[in-house]
Amino acid sequence: MTDREAPHRRVPGPARPDRSGSARRPGPGARPARRPAPPRSPAPRVIRLGSPRPRLRMVGLALTLVLLVFVVRLLQVQAVDASAYAAKAERNRYVVHTLAAQRGEITDRTGVALATSVDAYDITADPTLFTPEQLKIDDGPEQAAALLAPILGQDQAELARKLRPEDKKLRYVKLAGRQTPQVWKQIKDLRTALAAKAETDKSTVNVLAGVLAEPSSKRVYPNGDLAAGILGWVNAEGKGGGGIEQQLNEQLAGEDGKIRYAQSGGHQVPTVGSTETPAVPGSDIELTIDRDIQWAAQNAIAEQVKESKADRGYVIVQDTRTGEILAMANSPGFDPNDLTTADATAMGNAAVQDAYEPGSTAKVMSMAAVLEENVATPATHVVVPNRLHRGDRLFRDDIDHETWYLTLNGVLAKSSNIGTILATGQLGKNQVEANRVLYKYLRKFGIGSYSGLGFPGETKGILASPDTWSTSQQYTIPFGQGVSINAMQAASVYSTIANGGVRVEPSLVRGTQGPDGVFTPAPKPEKTRVVSEKTARTLARMLESVVDDEEGTGTKARIPGYRVAGKTGTANRVDPATGKYRGYTSSFAGFAPADKPRVTVYCAIQNATKGSYFGGQICGPVYKKVMEFALKTLQVPPTGTPPAKLPVTFKS
Repeated sequence: MTDREAPHRRVPGPARPDRSGSARRPGPGARPARRPAPPRSPAPRVIRLGSPRPRLRMVGLALTLVLLVFVVRLLQVQAVDASAYAAKAERNRYVVHTLAAQRGEITDRTGVALATSVDAYDITADPTLFTPEQLKIDDGPEQAAALLAPILGQDQAELARKLRPEDKKLRYVKLAGRQTPQVWKQIKDLRTALAAKAETDKSTVNVLAGVLAEPSSKRVYPNGDLAAGILGWVNAEGKGGGGIEQQLNEQLAGEDGKIRYAQSGGHQVPTVGSTETPAVPGSDIELTIDRDIQWAAQNAIAEQVKESKADRGYVIVQDTRTGEILAMANSPGFDPNDLTTADATAMGNAAVQDAYEPGSTAKVMSMAAVLEENVATPATHVVVPNRLHRGDRLFRDDIDHETWYLTLNGVLAKSSNIGTILATGQLGKNQVEANRVLYKYLRKFGIGSYSGLGFPGETKGILASPDTWSTSQQYTIPFGQGVSINAMQAASVYSTIANGGVRVEPSLVRGTQGPDGVFTPAPKPEKTRVVSEKTARTLARMLESVVDDEEGTGTKARIPGYRVAGKTGTANRVDPATGKYRGYTSSFAGFAPADKPRVTVYCAIQNATKGSYFGGQICGPVYKKVMEFALKTLQVPPTGTPPAKLPVTFKS
């Protein structure tokens, strides 16, 4: 039997389970039984959601509406109201401050600083940082003012008012100007301490957070009261309040600049650009004053005013050749560094502001007229009685005397009022004509006119027209009463004689040096021929007799080694408070060396109440001290020739 024909044999397989679930018993040729399957867990229940599309449409619609609102607002801000908002932001963000120009120095003729400026700070504040909304307290300005008042030395209520201005948008106020760096440091330290305490103690408020400072400068006067009457002072606004500071304020002040910058919380934002117009510094002013001679003059007059218990006094030192003022001292004076202690009546420059009757120092002008008109010579005989009747008055000299037999030179040496009246009476065919001639010379000497200094508050004195002179004036004016002058005018008269009869307009400024460092000399002073050189030289010899001759009234002004020309003066004084005569004006004027003049010194003391009041006795010594110092400082050699010896008297 072939394989194809062999009977089919079934291969046994696993037993199939019966329908009851039990395995059949395997038999021969049966399949193996299957293992039972594990039990199945029940299928999870599926929860089906609704469609999300309606909800998405609602959210999208809401977002669209919100974005639409923003777009509309954005269009309004950037398109419709753009300029208004930009301007408002500009005002709130940017601030403009002034950059103070450095004030120029004032120096003496050798370059020594008499007035200069040092670093300082303007204490400022932003009032918007003191509001209740900002500080969370209602009395922020008052608390800040209480802390600042003792440091700044200002009224507490006034400071609080500045910190609580009516304009609620105001973002800048100046609390105090030109404070020292020490003051600003004290405020900063206090502000820092408050800020540190506020971090740990929530009940503490830093009420000084809005207090700021701007760099500035403060005027200082290194020599205290030296030359204060000349220099003046600078007021709280930084402007000259008197003297050269006021007269030349425009040149000294320069030009302020400006800075514009962004700020936040009262502080500059460094990352935002700023624009700046730089300040232009002021020019330096060089005076004609010599500091050392000024010191000597000021000490000498202060000592004599104190010793004589006088109201005041002044000394002027002038270069006879150039008209430059080497010293102009006043007593009492003031310290421009501390005006709180200054006497208001002493804060000016009395040497150019006081008008007073000069007395006998004015006789040199009368003698100049007599000599120039050739109506007399130094040797002309003048018989001087004890009394002279003119008009409705009896005139006398300062002392009773027997009849004096004086030369014209003697009239000047002994300072005779009567002799001067008699001499000037020869100037015309009658008294009216004589008055006009004398007036002409007084005007040429500068009486009744401003000196040319242009100094603030300067007086030109009083010289009435000769046609209006009273009966008394036409006889008193020749010896220095009935006319008023200032000390500068008096000094200029003697400098004119010393300069050969040519009046050189006095000057206080030598020149200016601008920010570029270029020095510009002051304009040359005007010169006027008053009397001839011959007359001036004769007068100088006559003035020597006042000092050198034992009959003269100015012997206390002698200086060993030098020939001195000078004249004393003692005049009745008009009390400025009452307008009536009270006390005396004592004076001495002169120059040296008499034969080769270099320096003029004039001294006047008002209302001496202790000791002598005669000009030769109290002003002569001041003249000597100051003149000696000036001659040595300027290295003027001794004269080396004997003084002129003109006759003082004659025998009848």
